[in-house]
Amino acid sequence: MFDRLREDVQTVFDKDPAARSVWEVLTCYPGLHAVWFYRLANWLWRHHLRYPGRLVSHLARWFTGIEIHPGARLGRRVFIDHGMGVVIGETAEVGDDVLMYQGVVLGGTSLQKEKRHPTIGKNVTIGSGAIVLGPIVVGDNARVGAGSVVVRAVPPGATVVGVPARLTGTPDTSRATADLQHGDLPDPVVRAISESLDRQGKLEERLRALEKKLVSFHPSAAPVAVNGVVKPELAESIRAALNEVLDPEVGLSLVQMGFVSDVLVDEDHGVEVRLALDDPHCPMIEYLVDQVRRKVRCVNGVQHVLVTLLEAPPGQTAECQDAVTART
Repeated sequence: MFDRLREDVQTVFDKDPAARSVWEVLTCYPGLHAVWFYRLANWLWRHHLRYPGRLVSHLARWFTGIEIHPGARLGRRVFIDHGMGVVIGETAEVGDDVLMYQGVVLGGTSLQKEKRHPTIGKNVTIGSGAIVLGPIVVGDNARVGAGSVVVRAVPPGATVVGVPARLTGTPDTSRATADLQHGDLPDPVVRAISESLDRQGKLEERLRALEKKLVSFHPSAAPVAVNGVVKPELAESIRAALNEVLDPEVGLSLVQMGFVSDVLVDEDHGVEVRLALDDPHCPMIEYLVDQVRRKVRCVNGVQHVLVTLLEAPPGQTAECQDAVTART
């Protein structure tokens, strides 16, 4: 028994550089006191003295702020640093050399009398405020970042962070000592966002290059001419409105695609927009025609809008298809 007590004290010195003396460890470490209370409560529990076991556990929580159910199974050299708010459920299993900090919860996810709490492997580090739920296994040498919520099994040597906890990097099963550099733990969410932003930047560069290529493909993609009896400001407003009509499949405007063949304005400010689409059977034609009507009708001074569909020039269809294929 005394060998076990000496081992517990030495564990505190090994895992907490703030420990200065044996007397300090014996009197000022609630995590150590909680483990000792647990051993008495667990002995009573295993000998079917359930109420005394629960009572000892309850008193331990009152003295230390740490709740360890007497039915839980703790290995050797388990150290709970600071400890306030730690909860270890009835069917939880904690391996040797585990280090956990304040606020850690090993909780259950079932109301049935069955295995419902996690199993923690050997040499695992669990950061402050982390919650591990359900009958899952956290493998040997794993790390759980502070504030994480673990609801799935963790492979040996792996590091998990976040809510819910996600695997970061490649598991390292060779780690022999606790790694306390919680601030250096990678964030899988930030990494995913960074990769998405990098990909978005590359796609935007390709899109800009494609837009330039489309303009060079189609002479009609030059600024749209508005013919007829029309004021300069009205013509400019019509051009701007047509530039807002986008092909949803390609993401470019009909003007950039070279589909606006001509725009005519009569004396009564009635507007006719002539479209030369590359595919007369395109299911989006009705949508595009409606958008052209809506956009041009919103131009101040326009009285009515007519959209006329023309057959695209023979070369335009092939060129546009090549451009769309290149973008895809």
